[in-house]
Amino acid sequence: MTERKPRKDAARNRAALLAAADELFARCENPDDITMSDVAAAAGVGKGTLFRAFGDRTALIRALYAARLEPLERAVAEGPPPLGPGAPAPERVPALLDAILCFKLDNRHLALALEGAGADSPYRAEHYGRWHALLRSALADVPNLADGDFTAHALLAAVRADLVEYLAGARGLGRDELRARLGEFVRQVLTAP
Repeated sequence: MTERKPRKDAARNRAALLAAADELFARCENPDDITMSDVAAAAGVGKGTLFRAFGDRTALIRALYAARLEPLERAVAEGPPPLGPGAPAPERVPALLDAILCFKLDNRHLALALEGAGADSPYRAEHYGRWHALLRSALADVPNLADGDFTAHALLAAVRADLVEYLAGARGLGRDELRARLGEFVRQVLTAP
């Protein structure tokens, strides 16, 4: 059975809703302040249209996050090393974490909204599972590393949106300083005896 193609107006409304949500999350002080009513009004559609397109706020945030993350995921899957496949772990792991950090810095409020959305654990999110599996696989090639599974979780904790927001916002660390500190941390983890 073939999947039904969405009507043109439904596809147009979905695109308008994603664009409106993207703009609202980019400008907000607190991602929790963005309501479904805000998004519908900014897109020029009714709330019913928004709920038909996404179901709930969490699904809207997930869809927007996935759209923003797609170029990075494509670069990781198909791009040149060290971010793309083929680089040894000591080069690829820092490149992956740096890319995730930069993505979260560029999308701080959206990343915060996603990590705080819904009752489910952020560690069960599909994108988290993909990053974890990718890091765990790369870490398998690191000598003297006893537990790549735990290490992958610990490294991903360093780029959680709430920590990035705290360090960049409350602590005032700049992008270059955060990247340098993360790079040094990852280097120490990868070269520990």
